[in-house]
Amino acid sequence: MTYLSMIFFQIVAPILVFLVIGVGLQKKFQFNLKAMSQLITYCFMPVAVFLNIYETSVEMSVLGQVALFVTIFIGSQMLISHYIAKVLGLEKKETAVFKNSVVLINSGNYGIPVAQMVFATQPVGVAIQVMLVIFQNMTTYTYGLYNLISATKSGAEIFKDFLKMPIVHALVLGVVLNVFNIEIPTTFRIPLDHISDGFVAMALITLGAQLAQIELKTMMNKTIFISCFTRLVVGPSLALLTIYLLGIDGVVAQSLLIASSFPTSRNSSSLALEYDIESNTAAQTVLFSTIVSCLTVTVVIYLSTILFG
Repeated sequence: MTYLSMIFFQIVAPILVFLVIGVGLQKKFQFNLKAMSQLITYCFMPVAVFLNIYETSVEMSVLGQVALFVTIFIGSQMLISHYIAKVLGLEKKETAVFKNSVVLINSGNYGIPVAQMVFATQPVGVAIQVMLVIFQNMTTYTYGLYNLISATKSGAEIFKDFLKMPIVHALVLGVVLNVFNIEIPTTFRIPLDHISDGFVAMALITLGAQLAQIELKTMMNKTIFISCFTRLVVGPSLALLTIYLLGIDGVVAQSLLIASSFPTSRNSSSLALEYDIESNTAAQTVLFSTIVSCLTVTVVIYLSTILFG
């Protein structure tokens, strides 16, 4: 119990503090959230991803394990959310939002900061989380988008949008400089380090500011509760089963299990709002799952250290 409380107060509670700061600042100053989000997407996150990949050596066998895990894990999440939606008798629009709330995980603004805290002395753990962000972005702009607007964008257009993402360019550049052992000049390295150091605070404060915009009207909706339970409890359980089936161990297993426990992605709400499909329910789910994750993520981190630490 002492170790569990230590995890909460040293890893999860600081995240909660950042979120509360973001909520408070947004309530007082009404920031331009789109501008803040763009600052993270086009500056802070790409730099943090670039430096992490640049400084970390990941074996091909690990990449293979991660890719296989993601394929099985995301596939199982898709199937489970589909059948749960059928059992609940959800309408077409509700089904789309429910599926996205289970499958799309907040691997960026929430996941990378958690990974940086948990794996401060084990860079490969953060590198794996970065890979999962890439996979999640692909899932968001293919499966997630298809659920909401299957006839609006072609596969080619979606792929083109994906290639424009700065995080993809940062990943490729980091890999190239890492493989060829190219040193970054000090003139550029110093500002890059400063930007990377500010990513955790910026990402979490922005997430808090985004959560401040969500109203607590339909929090008693049973669909929201079931969605959060599936995302925060069933998800990690499936991940653990997949890890054992694939025979993954050590830091890789620990990182994958923790990554499976993060709350519903903010993107699921953004997409629903953009296309006016059950946007209130989507927003409520993001808020509720983020709040509850403070407890569930703590437990999963604890279990990961016991099982694979």
